[in-house]
Amino acid sequence: MKSKQDFKTLFQERIHFLDGAMGTMIQQYKLSEADYRGKEYENYDHSVKGNNDLLNITQPHVIREIHGKFLAAGADIIETNTFNANRISMADYHMEDLSYEINKKGAEIARSAADEYTQQRPNKPRYVAGSIGPTTKLASMSPDVSNPGFRAVTFEELYLAFKEQAEGLLDGGADLLLIETITDTLNCKAAIYAILEIEEERGIEIPIMISGTITDNSGRTLSGQTVEAFWNSIVHADPVTVGLNCALGAELMRPFLKNLSDVATCAVSAHPNAGLPNEMGEYDESPEYMAKVVGEFASSGLVNVLGGCCGTTPGHIKAITEKVKNYEPRMLMEVELNT
Repeated sequence: MKSKQDFKTLFQERIHFLDGAMGTMIQQYKLSEADYRGKEYENYDHSVKGNNDLLNITQPHVIREIHGKFLAAGADIIETNTFNANRISMADYHMEDLSYEINKKGAEIARSAADEYTQQRPNKPRYVAGSIGPTTKLASMSPDVSNPGFRAVTFEELYLAFKEQAEGLLDGGADLLLIETITDTLNCKAAIYAILEIEEERGIEIPIMISGTITDNSGRTLSGQTVEAFWNSIVHADPVTVGLNCALGAELMRPFLKNLSDVATCAVSAHPNAGLPNEMGEYDESPEYMAKVVGEFASSGLVNVLGGCCGTTPGHIKAITEKVKNYEPRMLMEVELNT
């Protein structure tokens, strides 16, 4: 595994590219309930259609093929198909006990694809980011408007779930861990705590990427933080990147990305949606248009890592890489310490 400093150096040398939306690509395969079950779970008692992370076990060739498409489009870093592969989210399918296996398998599939493309072009090495989503529950907000003091999950439950997930991703060969789509920073802190504990227990250094989500034009996360507050809440993790993803399209994300770029002392990432969802829940922004918008992120010196979230395909990633390839990465800001 490369060290934190290795990745910090890489992200200063040139802009690196993340992949796009795994869920969007999976939808194109139009998989049935039987496809999701595979032979492994054909007699399972509960419906599993929609459990995309389970496909690491039941349809690994589909996930491998999707990774290959994004790598062929120019992605330097591919995310594992593990966004919801934690005990808390997997409980929706009564599959909590599969969390470690799904994460390990997801990392192994991505590792195989990344290594194949690295061998083809050794001068463009590819990396695997273990995707750690926010779970389906919030640690600092109540889901019950009539009981604001209620919490659906505890910090310890989150920490244990994230630790199991992270261990599976690392054992499967992930190069970095990406804590992404953060709506509640307390959830993120639980993931950070788990990863730092693994570092101590294993005596290793784990490069961490952290990406928050601004839910609307207020410029705040769902739990109410501005991007500056968000940064100050997670800086102790010494991330190799901090960024924004999901929720807003690239145009609407721009001012908040600028705010983050103004305060972050590490590399900055962005992987926005392909616009906002339409009335059918689909994303209409073309690869060419999205590339134009995020190209401005790069030309303005705001980013070190670019990719796509919901609605983005290999076509989007290819257009972005072509648009941005000659731009310089964001320079690390100098920190002035008060004495």
